[in-house]
Amino acid sequence: MISNREYVARRRDLMAMMEDNSIAVIAAAPERVRSKNTLYPFKQSTNLSYLCGFPEPDAVLLLIPNRQQGEFVFFCRDKDPLRETWDGYRQGPNGAVHNFGADDAFPIDDIDDILPGLLEGKNRVYYSIGKDKKFDRQLITWVDDIRDKKGSDGQSLGEFIDLEHLLGEMRLIKSAAEIKLLRKAGDISARAHCRAMQKCRPGLDEFHLQAEIEHEFMISAATGPAYTSIVGGGKNACILHYIENRTKLRSGDLVLIDAGCEYQNYAADITRTFPVNGKFTACQAAIYDIVLAAQAAAMQKIAPGLAYDLANRAAMGVITQGLVDLGILNGDVDELIAQGAYRDFYMHNVSHWLGMDVHDVGDYKIDNRWRVYEPGMVLTVEPGIYIAPNNGNVDEKWHGIGVRIEDDLLVTKNGYEILTDAVPRERQQIEQLMA
Repeated sequence: MISNREYVARRRDLMAMMEDNSIAVIAAAPERVRSKNTLYPFKQSTNLSYLCGFPEPDAVLLLIPNRQQGEFVFFCRDKDPLRETWDGYRQGPNGAVHNFGADDAFPIDDIDDILPGLLEGKNRVYYSIGKDKKFDRQLITWVDDIRDKKGSDGQSLGEFIDLEHLLGEMRLIKSAAEIKLLRKAGDISARAHCRAMQKCRPGLDEFHLQAEIEHEFMISAATGPAYTSIVGGGKNACILHYIENRTKLRSGDLVLIDAGCEYQNYAADITRTFPVNGKFTACQAAIYDIVLAAQAAAMQKIAPGLAYDLANRAAMGVITQGLVDLGILNGDVDELIAQGAYRDFYMHNVSHWLGMDVHDVGDYKIDNRWRVYEPGMVLTVEPGIYIAPNNGNVDEKWHGIGVRIEDDLLVTKNGYEILTDAVPRERQQIEQLMA
């Protein structure tokens, strides 16, 4: 759990990066209507969660450095016994002060009267435009009203600065408390994948394995899936974002599962590929071993001071060489890499940042150069090979084989720690677990 002390430190660090006479505006995520008066489960804006942990919609956080009355100003829904009977408990402005550390808190219904006055005269407004178009329009309306007053009784407003870069850099390096939560999310997700392997058998539908995995998430106190679970049997494993999960699992096929839980706002992201009947065929084993070797090669390129792209280049080299060895590609390995020939079979990069979002914030390049790893960064390593069932350039014995192996890594002072190591990767270990 993230402590109030850590939230205070995060807000302080953000304000230290802001210019003088500035204000930061962070809005809660909007509620999404599913149908009529039924809503999708609410997911808070990760930036607002990162800065204070407030869990409700219809909220706005302001940070105003050096404001004498208090730097942390908050707007949220007022207490309402009737609405709380229908929709659940509300913190109200008093709760925002006493439980979340706001210096001042006001009902969200008063924001039109109060926020423009706090914006007026500021040299800079830090804001992430484009995340909530409705609030974007509301903020622009306030700004236009302030600018209309220029020359009469009000000061003009200065420039807008994108808040996303500052928060992205802060969120990229995880604290000890965040790492603890990411380890927990990884442990729960690893158990879920082990459960799916043990429950798998021919004749089940893909959704049966999805149910087993998500059952393990929920009984382990996770919020639920961090993203829509992928369970692709047979040729469905060659569809990178396959989420239908309705096909029957057949003996002799592989099944690819890409699933991770969210635990206290932090995500895990694991992929495992295994045989439906518990035994890899010779062709499946050949492809699987290339992907596993590619993952190992990529992991060896993750350590403080190494550039981000080295891992992908390592995986690309192993995959291309492996496909040449099997006769799936023909030619010189270096030339094939230069031509991008591997892209017919490996069409994504090997990793992405991981944290509060499954594809987390943080720049991959700085000044157009690949950034280097630092301790506290968390990322996935997920090479794959996907041989489409209609690929006429490949022997039919390879058709419909899709393999991806994905784990979550923490960059440490001396290298890396695998946060999802509790679910097997080696073929023999998988077959033993399934037996």
